[in-house]
Amino acid sequence: MRGKKRGFPKALLFLGPGMLAAMADNDAGGIISYAVTGAKFGCSVFIPLTLCLVLVTYTVQEMAMRLGIAAGSGYTHLLRVYYGRGWMVFQVTALFTENLITLVTEFIGMSAGLSLIGIPNAASVIISAALIMSIAVFSGYNTKEKFGLIIGLLNLFFIIFAFFTKPNVSINKSIALSSGTDFRWYSAALIGNAIAPWMIFYQNSAYADKGVKSQYIKKGRADTIAGCVCQVTIAAALIWIGSSVYGLIPNIEQAGPLEIVSALSDKCGTSAGVLFALGLFNSGLLASITVSLSSSWSVAEAFGWAKSLNDKISEAPGFYGIYFISVCIAAAAVMFSNLPLNFTAVFAQVAGAVLMAPVLIFLTLITSKKNIMGEYANNKSQKIRAWICVGTLIVVSVFTFLRIVL
Repeated sequence: MRGKKRGFPKALLFLGPGMLAAMADNDAGGIISYAVTGAKFGCSVFIPLTLCLVLVTYTVQEMAMRLGIAAGSGYTHLLRVYYGRGWMVFQVTALFTENLITLVTEFIGMSAGLSLIGIPNAASVIISAALIMSIAVFSGYNTKEKFGLIIGLLNLFFIIFAFFTKPNVSINKSIALSSGTDFRWYSAALIGNAIAPWMIFYQNSAYADKGVKSQYIKKGRADTIAGCVCQVTIAAALIWIGSSVYGLIPNIEQAGPLEIVSALSDKCGTSAGVLFALGLFNSGLLASITVSLSSSWSVAEAFGWAKSLNDKISEAPGFYGIYFISVCIAAAAVMFSNLPLNFTAVFAQVAGAVLMAPVLIFLTLITSKKNIMGEYANNKSQKIRAWICVGTLIVVSVFTFLRIVL
């Protein structure tokens, strides 16, 4: 009996930054986006497409993980050393700005989730900010990581939720709907949702912060693939859930949390709407923590500040200062304005797609350098996969930009 109690936690010890980064990718904006996609097109085409994206997400995140462990240094530092201060300043500035926009999206989603269960908007924002900031009071990296993992694994409830719903549109009709400009736009958005710049900065810096040895790369890969599989599975579950309210949401293009929760409540019962609202809050909470930390790590590394989660606030004031400032700015923006979730999420996605291309290009170049990575440098197969991802992302970025501008 004692052996079983000890063995079960050990089976989960490999979970860490890979799981956190991937699960946080299903953020508040992503939750709504996936559900709206299912409600508009059904699930026959978009669920297979979503599941295929695990290869893209894993390719990118595995490089970030491998760099953090093998090089023992953050991406920001290596970018400055090998490609100049200019590129470093550009990417850190762009990341911080894009992360602020993303954080605003998360606060809109979190406050909407709590508001839908009866908590006033102002109180929702304050509660959300307090929970995000509370991570700083925990002692040590491992404790903070476990706190994030608990929040992230709660998102698995969407998979369970999906078993209690069924599509409201036939397979043939769903396939017929999946064509035209709108379909290409939503497909591009789905691919854009699969990876975000902060995911690379977060996972790379988190693994560097853990200080694990190169021998840990095998466990790091298991952590990363587990996170990527969970991420796309949850995304597929959300598309399935959205397809259950096909035809029940007027003006689906403008649908937000209220419309989706109302439709789910009418179709599946009030408890379904409440659970979706709580899931929206939980997703925004995890994303807010990881996005804020990616800003803190990148800015602190750029300025040479102390930047470990093992440090107390007094030992790394700049690192935690960036974290708190980011949260406060985003909270204030939501508290004193009425920004729409859909528009803000799309804007954040476009900004992220534009930033992601150069980040991924430099990540591929850096992880291909043997003087940095040693035996863990990209091999031929890894380089091919990485450059395919770069090409795909550039095409998606251009298409998304043209769709917004024209």
